[in-house]
Amino acid sequence: MTESNIARKSLDNKEFLQLRQLTDKIAAALTQRLKDHLTTLRPLFTPRKLLGTYIKSASLEEVNGSDRAFARLQEHYGIICEEPFKMPKKLQTPLPAISNILESTPYQYMLALGGDMTKEVKITAPTRFIISFQSECPLNRLRAMLSGAEGRQPDDLRQGILSHLTLVLFLEQFPALTNLLSDLRYTVEIEKFADLGGLPAVILTAPLETFLPPDDFITEITQLSGIPAFQEIIGMDAVKNIPDPLQDALQELVR
Repeated sequence: MTESNIARKSLDNKEFLQLRQLTDKIAAALTQRLKDHLTTLRPLFTPRKLLGTYIKSASLEEVNGSDRAFARLQEHYGIICEEPFKMPKKLQTPLPAISNILESTPYQYMLALGGDMTKEVKITAPTRFIISFQSECPLNRLRAMLSGAEGRQPDDLRQGILSHLTLVLFLEQFPALTNLLSDLRYTVEIEKFADLGGLPAVILTAPLETFLPPDDFITEITQLSGIPAFQEIIGMDAVKNIPDPLQDALQELVR
């Protein structure tokens, strides 16, 4: 689901308050569930398994396929590092160590109310998460450095970019991990952020439908709160309607 095709449903103030509380509870449960999953899966996501001796490590053992993986990493990095980051295209090896801790942040996007770019509201998706290897430079810091709100720190910039690129390539190299995440009922997607030069990132989505009320309702709520921010809403029937991919796949076999 993206901001361009998310469902729209009308609701009154009473319904909104009820569903807002429900959404907050479910969002907190989904966040904790994902955190637990990522902690359990951490041993499977070791950057050295992908990049071998191209990354700093106590082990000097070669890793099959690391030459190809590093070449792919260099290719992807070279495409986005100059604009808008103004960083040298060539990566120096061995790369600084990349943590195998997987971190998640809520997916957010800007919505122009009524198509008016001067009336943008930041929307948070309670069922979607951006996943990366942990770094000192998450997406909000990358954006702050690009906008000038924070001073440029080249090493942090590079590490933030690599934390996303490496995970994207990790899932390409080891597709069984994508299958595992799918079995945990996450939809796995790669999204490129235009404002970050097309930087790709891994997006995990839990299988619950969300919706937004009409723009005029969002305008009313944000004017009352004084904060240009809103959250997608999870409806009462969303939990009942969670799809079961395994059941669907097995039913195809017995037809």
